[in-house]
Amino acid sequence: MPDGFDQLSAEMREVWMKVRADAEGLMEEELAQREEASELAQLRERVDQSAAPAGAGGLPRRLSLQQLANSIPDFTYLKTTPATLYYARRGYKILFGGLLGATFAAVTAYAVLQYAELYFDGDLAQLWAVVKASRVPEIEKTLTLAVGLAFVLGAVLGVVALAGPKPVYLVDFSVLRPPDSWRVNSKKLMNVAVGTNVLNSTSVQFMIQVGRRAGLTHLGTYLPPAITESRPKTMKAAREEAEVVMFGCLDDLFERTKINPKSVDILIVNCSLFNPTPSLTAMIINHYKMRNNVVSYNLSGMGCSAGLISISLAKELLQVHRNATAVVVSTENITQNFYLGNSRSMLIPNMLFRVGGAAVALSNKRSDAWRAKYKLLHVIRTNRASDDDAYTTVFQQEDAEGKTVGVKLEKRLMNVAGETLKINMTTLGPLVLPIFEQVKFGINLVQRKFLKMKVAPYIPNFKKAFDHFCIHAGGRGVIDALEDNLKLTKEHCKPSREALFHYGNTSSASIWYELAWSEACGKNGVLPGEKVWQIAFGSGFKCNSAVWKALRHNKTQHTAWLDP
Repeated sequence: MPDGFDQLSAEMREVWMKVRADAEGLMEEELAQREEASELAQLRERVDQSAAPAGAGGLPRRLSLQQLANSIPDFTYLKTTPATLYYARRGYKILFGGLLGATFAAVTAYAVLQYAELYFDGDLAQLWAVVKASRVPEIEKTLTLAVGLAFVLGAVLGVVALAGPKPVYLVDFSVLRPPDSWRVNSKKLMNVAVGTNVLNSTSVQFMIQVGRRAGLTHLGTYLPPAITESRPKTMKAAREEAEVVMFGCLDDLFERTKINPKSVDILIVNCSLFNPTPSLTAMIINHYKMRNNVVSYNLSGMGCSAGLISISLAKELLQVHRNATAVVVSTENITQNFYLGNSRSMLIPNMLFRVGGAAVALSNKRSDAWRAKYKLLHVIRTNRASDDDAYTTVFQQEDAEGKTVGVKLEKRLMNVAGETLKINMTTLGPLVLPIFEQVKFGINLVQRKFLKMKVAPYIPNFKKAFDHFCIHAGGRGVIDALEDNLKLTKEHCKPSREALFHYGNTSSASIWYELAWSEACGKNGVLPGEKVWQIAFGSGFKCNSAVWKALRHNKTQHTAWLDP
């Protein structure tokens, strides 16, 4: 029973009894589904190993762990709202800038090869002998000038090519598996909610309804002890949570990469809602006794997409600092941000957000290319904070009673997310889509913008550009909507669903849990040359994308996915 059960009103005691029965029922139902899924998996394995010809007998149909009773929300605006030409132009500008540098490099290489061929074949010597024998000074001066100009032009083109962006390699990354003692099932979570003596019966029942549809396992996700054990939500408790999360990720990362913490040149930490003094970066520097000249940044208030903002910042810094190693830590702190009030729009995060964290090692060293897992190809950031509706969609404020602070989610959230995603995709498309898809998109754009034809906007087939999709596990609705509108398969969205199911919404770290799942639990892991699209949404409102190319076969086990 929850703490203080004897002091509860008769109404709340009745609510608690009902909530407990509901939670126990949900847990038993999920256990039964898991057992059924396990039996089906064993049956499939036996059938696959049998000598029956392909197609004989038909395999049993796969059953999902949670039946989705509600209709799938969809980003209708992706299909009905025309893309703005400005954002497509941004993408092509980035593309042509890269092509120009590649062209310069190719021309320089071709000129050097042609000169070398003339030199080694003796043709250059013969040409010069002919010029000398002609005894015409003008020809000799012209040839000398032409050769000199060619060398100058080649040098200029070579400098331009070498001055291009430095490659950014992802050496390795780690995601946290929180302590088992932090695991909380639905029954215990409802005990915590009722035991606060703050939430009324309507709020508790609302949390149960949200929990049914959230897409999280009822058997246990992770919350810090200050919440589950009803301790005071002090600064000390929040620091302890941050230390467990960040040091847990970093210990594993340094063990994986064999990077000495003292050799880290750049350190970036993003955490939206917990920003102590000294900062979280200072906490890490102190713990690992890093160098006193490490370049450190602490990003706050940037929401669930801040992980990719950190990657973008690291990319820019690695263009300036030569032969550098950067470490990015992405997390969110729950201790002081678990809402204890009765505002529905602020209660929703309680049923979604959970403890999690990720640490990523990046490098621009050529010597790290051989061991790196991925190469960063693109980072596209979209920020709509200039739009008032977008700006207030996810907003931290006091509730209606003016006493308790929480994060309010507006009903227009899905609409704003869809519009922001559309802008991001329009900029990203020219950089990643095959030519045929770009032609179809271009024709559609001309029809709508210039010919004023009433045709639906064309949504390119991004499955032809990417092999793996890491969609921010912000909630079941977000994943469902992207799957439906981008015409993705169940397999494409499985990393996101698994991350949400087992770990909840871990904010900016969620995309790394998904990539870890793809490596550890995907059928073939991530194969060399395959491309990964990470996409995240955050307050502001923001949508950010990162594109990675696998440099080797990444079939890596991660502790977080060992019997999650």
